[in-house]
Amino acid sequence: MISVLRRAADRAARTPKRLWATAFVLFFALSASWSVATPLGGSPDEHAHFIRAAAVARGQINGSEVMVPHVVAGIEGHFAETGVRLPQWYAELPTQHDCYAWQEGTPASCAPAIGQSGKTVQVTTAAGRYHPAYYLATGWPSLLVKGPNALYLMRLVSAALCSALLASAVVTAAEWRRRSVALLGVFAAVTPMALYMGGMVNPSGGEIAAGVLVWTALLSVLMVPDRQLLNRRLARVGIGGLVLINIRPLGLIWFAGAVFFALLLQQRGVLGQVLRSKALWVWTGLLGVATAGALLWAGAHPDNSVINTPKTLTMKEAARQTFGNTETYVHQMLGYFGWLDTPAPAFTWLVWLGVLAVLIALGLAYGRGREVVALLGMLLAVVVVPVVAQTLQAEKLGMVWQGRYLLPFAVGLPLMAVLTAASRSPEGPEGPGGGFPWRRLTGFAVAGLALANAAAFFWTLRRFAVGTSGPWVPFAAHWAPPGGWVLWTAVYTAAAFALVLPALARDWESDVPGGRPEQDDAAARPSQHRPRVPAAR
Repeated sequence: MISVLRRAADRAARTPKRLWATAFVLFFALSASWSVATPLGGSPDEHAHFIRAAAVARGQINGSEVMVPHVVAGIEGHFAETGVRLPQWYAELPTQHDCYAWQEGTPASCAPAIGQSGKTVQVTTAAGRYHPAYYLATGWPSLLVKGPNALYLMRLVSAALCSALLASAVVTAAEWRRRSVALLGVFAAVTPMALYMGGMVNPSGGEIAAGVLVWTALLSVLMVPDRQLLNRRLARVGIGGLVLINIRPLGLIWFAGAVFFALLLQQRGVLGQVLRSKALWVWTGLLGVATAGALLWAGAHPDNSVINTPKTLTMKEAARQTFGNTETYVHQMLGYFGWLDTPAPAFTWLVWLGVLAVLIALGLAYGRGREVVALLGMLLAVVVVPVVAQTLQAEKLGMVWQGRYLLPFAVGLPLMAVLTAASRSPEGPEGPGGGFPWRRLTGFAVAGLALANAAAFFWTLRRFAVGTSGPWVPFAAHWAPPGGWVLWTAVYTAAAFALVLPALARDWESDVPGGRPEQDDAAARPSQHRPRVPAAR
């Protein structure tokens, strides 16, 4: 059985192009399963993003400001939303989740059907201040069809965009000599919540996927220098950075954080080589222009909402509450679905946290000096950043932080840990008396992650089908996605296990004329592991 899996893995990952295509198809199968198996309007604020995407696709980049009363986290206020002109059925979207959201025992079957009226009316969206690039990329299907089909198509486009970014991260990680170990870091970073958000029309999905690509490419550039791969790695950093900076206001901060920690982990002499690259300055210029554009957009679209925060919500109280919610935020980064009313099963959390704990421990054990400082600093940042961010905004916006907001930055933790351990652990045969048994650890870890991933999907689909108080196996489902719950559970489970197969494949053999790519002296040190793979597309 193991030999069969190994042969399948070798075929799937035989070349960079084949690996990218395989990873894209499997990531798309996972995110698209979430797209289809989640009720329309069943994810956080998705109705606002649907409306924003449809409006931008119709050329309505801006709109009139409309003050709308809302209650968020128990605090009343008037939110500054953007009014746009769309077909009437878009006005029905904000109420789709009202009957079952935050009512875990109620299945999604209570939601009213979405109409298809073509009459144009004014609709408001809370996402009107966001940069239009993501919405232009995902909103165009609404020009082709209407009703639920348009919404599902928009979700699938979002899933495809995120899958392309994640597939590029997989190819980048596979360029390391210890490919299986590096890929384990990517699979640990792409949590069920990351895949779930990737399948929704929500900029969080693209932001998280771009974060994974930026971190993987940056660490590869600075920890495993290779002249032949440098330009393509820089291109991946640039593409991921352009998405990250333009998709949400926090993206620039997450990109800067990734650069800071990657520089802490750089190998001696690498930065000089990178700074001499023309490609670096081309991408730096593009990122600079994108940053200026993003800042100008944010400055021209301020949030004029008026939130009636209680006087007792001081900065000190906000910091205390946010710190106390750290465990909840960690769980939300792993898997908190629906309108944050459907936590993943305990099995998913325990397996994922267990794998992360082992990877971090190995990174600390094998790391040296700056590497240990960087890992400990990253652990501290995962706790402190939400505290600082929410403390500064709580008196104006209330307690609105969610774990997924930090995920584009936090994905760097498992990647830093596993790549540090892979770089520093000694060479030699694995097993008793030899090197660390990386292949055995990787096999058990990726199998556990795949099973935990599939469990989170089934658990969430069951909640929508029969509610949390319904039968464990929802044969008599009150609500079912197009095609039925059995089909999508099977697709998701198969894709989850197939995705981790490349971590079991043998390393690529270099087909570069003359052997391995030429590297500088710093790259040739024994402590580093040079990739055995040609430049990947």
